[in-house]
Amino acid sequence: MIFDVEMIRKVYSELPQKLEKIRSVLSRPLTLTEKILYAHLAAGENLKSFERATDYVNFDPDRVAMQDATAQMALLQLMNSGRQKVAVPSTVHCDHLIQAHVDAKSDLNTATISNREVYDFLTDVSNKFGIGFWKPGAGIIHQVVLENYAFPGGMMIGTDSHTPNAGGLGMIAIGVGGADAVDVMAGMPWELKMPKLIGVKLTGRMSGWTSPKDVILKLAGILTVKGGTNAVIEYFGEGTATISATGKGTICNMGAEVGATTSIFPFDEKSAAYLSATGRSEIAELATAIIGHLQPDPEVVANPEKYYDRVIEINLDELEPYVNGPFTPDLAWPLSEFAAKVKENGYPQKLEAGLIGSCTNSSYEDLTRAASIVAGARRDGLKAAARFIINPGSELVRYTAERDGLIEEFEAVGGVIMANACGPCIGQWKRETDDPTRPNSIITSFNRNFAKRNDGNPNTHAFVASPEIVAALTIAGDLCFNPLKDGLKNEQGVEICLQEPSGYELPAKGFEVKDAGYIAPVEDGSKVSVKIDPESKRLQELKPFPAWDGKDYVQQPLLIKVKGKCTTDHISMAGPWLRFRGHLDNISDNMLIGAVNTFNDATNAVLDPASGEYIAVPALARKYKAKGIGSVVVAEENYGEGSSREHAAMEPRFLNVKAILVKSFARIHETNLKKQGMLALTFADKADYDKVRENDTISILGLTEFAPGKNLTIVLHHIDGTSEQFEAVHTYNEQQIGWFRAGSALNAMKK
Repeated sequence: MIFDVEMIRKVYSELPQKLEKIRSVLSRPLTLTEKILYAHLAAGENLKSFERATDYVNFDPDRVAMQDATAQMALLQLMNSGRQKVAVPSTVHCDHLIQAHVDAKSDLNTATISNREVYDFLTDVSNKFGIGFWKPGAGIIHQVVLENYAFPGGMMIGTDSHTPNAGGLGMIAIGVGGADAVDVMAGMPWELKMPKLIGVKLTGRMSGWTSPKDVILKLAGILTVKGGTNAVIEYFGEGTATISATGKGTICNMGAEVGATTSIFPFDEKSAAYLSATGRSEIAELATAIIGHLQPDPEVVANPEKYYDRVIEINLDELEPYVNGPFTPDLAWPLSEFAAKVKENGYPQKLEAGLIGSCTNSSYEDLTRAASIVAGARRDGLKAAARFIINPGSELVRYTAERDGLIEEFEAVGGVIMANACGPCIGQWKRETDDPTRPNSIITSFNRNFAKRNDGNPNTHAFVASPEIVAALTIAGDLCFNPLKDGLKNEQGVEICLQEPSGYELPAKGFEVKDAGYIAPVEDGSKVSVKIDPESKRLQELKPFPAWDGKDYVQQPLLIKVKGKCTTDHISMAGPWLRFRGHLDNISDNMLIGAVNTFNDATNAVLDPASGEYIAVPALARKYKAKGIGSVVVAEENYGEGSSREHAAMEPRFLNVKAILVKSFARIHETNLKKQGMLALTFADKADYDKVRENDTISILGLTEFAPGKNLTIVLHHIDGTSEQFEAVHTYNEQQIGWFRAGSALNAMKK
């Protein structure tokens, strides 16, 4: 079925006239990103040439998507908004709370029982507010969105950092926190700093073992985990037309790993073919009729350096497969060099598990290309030497893959088909191992590979590659195996060379499914009652955060000075903690328990000045809060990298942390902190980080004159009676300062 067709028709009917006006005001050709952003300026927003990376701009997105883990907090906030029904089409997707353990059927049954309270809550709120609901087993949010909701030229926000997956169909799709989603669902404009533009020119055509995943794996090595911060990555050039829509989605999806606001491809014949194959021929026809408006202007393509802030060129003819990792997604190794690096760095060479799936690589095309390798290996007498796990992206993909014999191929070599859900990608993997202290290696087609990300084990070296490379290395069970040149011996001792992958972008017999898993909301939600048990351990009604008291923060104790990488996984772990995503008090017990304390190189051990003992981070914060005292967190670069989860901002707010002072922030996390009424500050001089001592109390002065572009003053009060003073920078505008004063963006909205 086609969702929201009238809304899409309206977008397309208005786009040509809007772009004509935009060009007349800007007086220059437009990139695709600019076309969509400027066409979605909020009502009342003055049309002008906004300065990239400087001006905050209000937008009116077309839709909102939420996954079940983040939807809980978003919908709890929506319930406090005073709204009766969502203002834009919105959906909830139950994909995060399903643990991968046995197999699809068993794990889905377990999840349905163990998460019933949460699923019932999400169902009731969806019915009450007119939100579409995708039940457990329907699929991973971003694959389902690509199959049903993404459309060229549209704009969407989603409560998951990999929302940019929809850029594969030419949509501006941006990952946000739940408070941002509430703004849009409540009919408010959504604010974003006008992004810089990174143009990536693709030439040539991929062949052999190279896949779309290798484009973003290579790019991650070029840009690093923060090289795309406050920027949109726009792909252009003749090479874009050679990549399938789902392949483009893969590339856009993992743009989150370089910190990009989003990524996008132009609309083309591949996009139209995918729309038609997924039952949206009418959308394909409408888009094709205005195709020039859904691509960058020709002048931009001809002279990209004039219109993008940075241009990177990748020749697909020369691109080789990549393997990235371990412990960070931007450590990029060409496959031809990888084996040597494994040995040189002492990574465990034996491969213990290979995992295909996640929102990044679980399409029909992904499964067919991986299955072609598996089928050839099986015919030659080979089986998987490592544990082999496959998570299809949606029930549409799974059902079609089963019909076409792909599932049977994976199972024939020992593969286990898990539920259509995120599973191991987000730590929802109940991995059984004989010795969790043993350094070990796994390879996945996922997007992230932070320490403990997949299985909670800090000794697991996780590497990221394409499904094709994952399949090949899993059959070999050897991280140093290169399928482009190495052979494998079967049980008869015959050396076998794996065949090059081959597959189908779209199923030859079309997609098929019996029950896609969608449940439409009831017509009249006013009669729906949403009840939360006061004794529940999973759900808790939200109480508004207190407003700012009008005073500077004086001598607040240091809670923790974080050393090195501190992602949202370090700040608010997933895995078993996902069960508390709707209960702010309970989940706050995981606040910063993965962060490394600079002063003792330990996790979850900070100095309690009163006792002189090292205690858990949340315990110390709760101790301060009970006494009416706040605290301050100090950290290093790209703080809050990774997921969009706003719990990483709400937990410190709930535990009375007053400010986060860092060398730099990841985009989504900085916004989440602002939305919750927190102070998100950066060192004016990064060297001042070194001045912070373990027993310090910290004053933040200048809040009574808090204003855009005006630095605040930090005073460190040392235990020896001395003090040091320096400046902190912020990026707050007037509206965001209003959120701080009100106690949160939601408080300000209700006013």
